[in-house]
Amino acid sequence: MGKNERTKKIIYFIVLTIVCIVWAFPMLWALLTSFKPELEIQGMGFHMWPREWTFDNYKQLLDGNESSPVLRWFINSMIISLGHMLLVLTLVSLAAYGYTRLHFKHRDALFGFLLATMMLPGVLNLIPNFKIVDSLGWTNTFFAVIVPGAASVFNLFLVKQFMEGIPKELDESAVVDGANRFQIFWHIILPLSRPALTVVALFSFTGAWNDFLWPSIVMNDIDKLPITPGLQLLQGQYMTYPGVGAAGAILALIPTFLLYLIAQKSFMQSMALNSGIK
Repeated sequence: MGKNERTKKIIYFIVLTIVCIVWAFPMLWALLTSFKPELEIQGMGFHMWPREWTFDNYKQLLDGNESSPVLRWFINSMIISLGHMLLVLTLVSLAAYGYTRLHFKHRDALFGFLLATMMLPGVLNLIPNFKIVDSLGWTNTFFAVIVPGAASVFNLFLVKQFMEGIPKELDESAVVDGANRFQIFWHIILPLSRPALTVVALFSFTGAWNDFLWPSIVMNDIDKLPITPGLQLLQGQYMTYPGVGAAGAILALIPTFLLYLIAQKSFMQSMALNSGIK
């Protein structure tokens, strides 16, 4: 290894370390704050490490009341995020298979039009989506936050590009063996597309879990709120109790953190679009 290459690696390491610290410091501070007594948090001076460890913030958070049913919000978010993720995987995988393996009129033009819609800001769809959801009678139901946004063009593009790297000779061999299109899709394309579908699952789950604006518009029943807009109500209720707010933020972070931790190998594999054929 040359001197210049070694110097570059050291510089990269220092920069990445600084970025990691900047990114991790707020979460570490929130985690440690959630274990501090309120008197210690509101006391004079700043200290990172708790002088006295306590679980009172989590106990107060999880006990809840009619105006802040945190466990109910957590369960609602799990139902909404898992339902949205499964719907996205179903629609995106089928659509990507159609665009890569089926031949129909104006296929490329239609896909190009879909890509062009990505340039429009998502806020433009708020009023039309609300009108559609309201006309279907879905307001204040889980359908209102699960179904809209399920046909993501970005996810479709990601999976389509991955499937195009899978050799079509595999399809031809399966046809010779008597397989139909659905069998090819289910037994060949889907297993080989697992890395890309894993990334789509991560994006769709975390997107639904962290969404604040849309659930705040279509949900007005406190018991049906997901945890992200629920935390806003929690902040107003416990405005003078930052420890409880920090505990709520940490509780909301746990599922997405564990999901990325479990699926990080598949996430890295998906960065190579041809990794599915190995």
